[in-house]
Amino acid sequence: MISVLIVDDHPVVRDGLRGMFSADPRFEVLGEAGDGAEAIAVADRLRPDVILMDLRMPRIDGVTAIRELADRGVPARVLVLTTYDSDRDVLPAIEAGATGYLLKDAPREELFRAVEAAARGQAVLSPAVATRLMGQMRQPASEPLSQRELEVLTLIAQGSTNREAARQLFISEATVKTHLLHAYAKLGVNDRAAAVAAAFHRGYLTPPS
Repeated sequence: MISVLIVDDHPVVRDGLRGMFSADPRFEVLGEAGDGAEAIAVADRLRPDVILMDLRMPRIDGVTAIRELADRGVPARVLVLTTYDSDRDVLPAIEAGATGYLLKDAPREELFRAVEAAARGQAVLSPAVATRLMGQMRQPASEPLSQRELEVLTLIAQGSTNREAARQLFISEATVKTHLLHAYAKLGVNDRAAAVAAAFHRGYLTPPS
């Protein structure tokens, strides 16, 4: 059973999500939060497996909350669930450490599968978001990625933060950032989300079966 925390500033949305997940034996709803500040406090106390996080909320927004949860070492995977798919929403959320990004018009079973995948640490992107990221790719890489750059990108694609990747590879967080910057330059992108999309598109990474 996967434990879930629902974060949204609209009570009717929280009620709907709670009803959906509570009715499915695969999930347990541990609690709810109406903004980012409350989400941080509740997640720190309850330690859910997955947090469904809205982005635009009062007091503390979703991106800030995601970043703060990572800084506090809260192990929950964050799946953004929002109505917004613009670059200024998607990229900061993924950069902050979100494992996935889904839109609120997703069908029920797609949402359930996304939560299950997020709980396993797998990156989840809605088709619209994936298409947007793919559209940011530029010219093919002028030189191949190094083995270490591939290792870093693989962990990022699986949902790891820079800190988690550093720990798994036994290198510093600064070194992880350096490898990512080198990968960006080779792939012709400017951020980690676009780098992961480009790496999948060009065959450097293989989607999980």
